[in-house]
Amino acid sequence: MALPDPLTVLVLAGGPDAEREVSLQSARGVAEALARLPRFRVEHRVIGRPALADLGALPGDVVFPALHGQWGEGGPLQDLLEADGRPYVGCRPPAARAAIDKIRTKLIAAGEGIPTPDCSLLHPSDPACPLDPPVVLKPVHEGSTIGVHLVLDPAQWGPARDAAVDDIRHNPGRVYMVERYVAGRELTAGLLAPERPDATHLPLIEIRPASGFYDYEAKYARDDTVYDTAPVLPEGVAASIADHSRRLCRALGVRHLARVDFRLDPEGRPWLLETNTMPGFTGHSLVPMAAAKAGIDFPSLCARLVDLAWEDRAPGRVHLP
Repeated sequence: MALPDPLTVLVLAGGPDAEREVSLQSARGVAEALARLPRFRVEHRVIGRPALADLGALPGDVVFPALHGQWGEGGPLQDLLEADGRPYVGCRPPAARAAIDKIRTKLIAAGEGIPTPDCSLLHPSDPACPLDPPVVLKPVHEGSTIGVHLVLDPAQWGPARDAAVDDIRHNPGRVYMVERYVAGRELTAGLLAPERPDATHLPLIEIRPASGFYDYEAKYARDDTVYDTAPVLPEGVAASIADHSRRLCRALGVRHLARVDFRLDPEGRPWLLETNTMPGFTGHSLVPMAAAKAGIDFPSLCARLVDLAWEDRAPGRVHLP
């Protein structure tokens, strides 16, 4: 099937997740970037939790779902997109479900021999911390540091646990985990087409928040976070992170793009934290920043992802509006 000229890209924004506001920013950026390229026509739509018929009624040859969170990134939307029949950017449902689950990701990583900090599920009925502090308490299926608590000493555990239990009470089904805190440096690795032999490894970025903790405000609201796109690292660290990232993405079944997050301890050992299969596309976002460092401007990055989706379209699948 020949590539339509122009190709109509349906950019989806919003969704029902806690990261809805970030999604609105990401989708706006993607839509504006693609609209600068004459080979695309852009349809930008804000959605909630649409039914299949609602999604099918929206125009577009390729779907770019710039949604973040458990519904938009973690499988439910991908199930709808599969049923819809159009090619779309990002993971297929099984990989989306695996990657959004931090504990499942860590188990797969451990099976691949990729170092990742010890962790345990939080049971709301148990008052004691399942691991000795310092630890990080965080939701298993959320991103953007939503609900994350850094517990450096035992005195901080009670308030952090109470906040998590209250969050669970107001959001039934939300699950929290406790992870050993790795002191050191925060690094993130971006990949394009990790499923392909010619996968592109974007430059590593070191994140240095002014507050010492890379929380939601540091990610999206503050301008004092330092992003080093050429960090000086111990010998072999960059190669190890690239290898860990590629192997993890392939074990998970990730396609088109990913951002994989690590902590580098004082001994120079990288520890996997999590992977993001639809990372942000905002003005503070890391994959566009790393792509720019590699000489890939934002419109070209978005176009590359649309092209990957078109190339991976399922043979014989027809969208029926």
